[in-house]
Amino acid sequence: MVKIDKSWANLLAGEFEKEYFISLTETIKEDLRRNIVVYPRGPHIFNAFNLTPFDKVKVVIIGQDPYHGAGQAHGLSFSVPDGVQFPPSLVNIFKELKSDLGIETPQSGNLERWASQGVFLLNAVLTVRAGAAASHSNIGWTTFTDNVIKLISDKKEGVVFMLWGNFAKSKKELIDTNKHFVLEAAHPSPLARGAFFGCRHFSRANEYLVKCGKEPVKW
Repeated sequence: MVKIDKSWANLLAGEFEKEYFISLTETIKEDLRRNIVVYPRGPHIFNAFNLTPFDKVKVVIIGQDPYHGAGQAHGLSFSVPDGVQFPPSLVNIFKELKSDLGIETPQSGNLERWASQGVFLLNAVLTVRAGAAASHSNIGWTTFTDNVIKLISDKKEGVVFMLWGNFAKSKKELIDTNKHFVLEAAHPSPLARGAFFGCRHFSRANEYLVKCGKEPVKW
C-alpha cells in the first residue's frame, strides 16, 4: 500500500499485518486491475495520517466516506483540493464557522491548513469507487479506523472529537469521555435541514484546548 507517517506506522504496524487489512488491500488492487477508478489516488489514501502525525493530534473530525467525484477526494474528511468547488457539506461548515467565529469563507476548500495544526480529518472509510458512494464501506476500512479512534482515545488526553451526524456519533463508544471532549451535532449536509447550524463546535473546541494548555486552532 502507501507509506504512512512514521509515528502512525509504529503504532499501527500490527494492523497492517492482520488478515482483514491484507484482504482490503487486495480488494483495492483487484479494482485497479479491472480498471475501476478508486478515489483518492494511492498517494493520498493516508493523507490525514501524513499531514497530522500522532503526537500532533488535538482535534478529530470524523467523516464517513470519501467524495466519489473526479478530483474531489484527497484523503481528508470534508476537504477538497485547491480549485475544486465546495461540496454542500463543506459550504455549511464554512457558514457555521462564519456564524461561530466570524471567519469569512476561504477561497479554497482545502483543509490541509487545519490538518497541519493537529486537526485529524479522518474518514471512517478511506477509499471509494468513482461515482459509487459507499462502495468500499464493507471491505474492512471501518475495522481499521475504529482501531485508530480507540488508539487516540487510549494513548492521548484532552483531544476534542467532533461527531457530526448519526454515523459519526456511533463512534462515541470508542472514546473515553472522561479524558476527552466529545462534541456532537447533526451532519452538515443540507439533508439535515440546517440542524448543524448553531452547534458552535469551533469556538467550543478552542475554549477546551486553551483550558488544557494547548494552542487553539486557527480555523
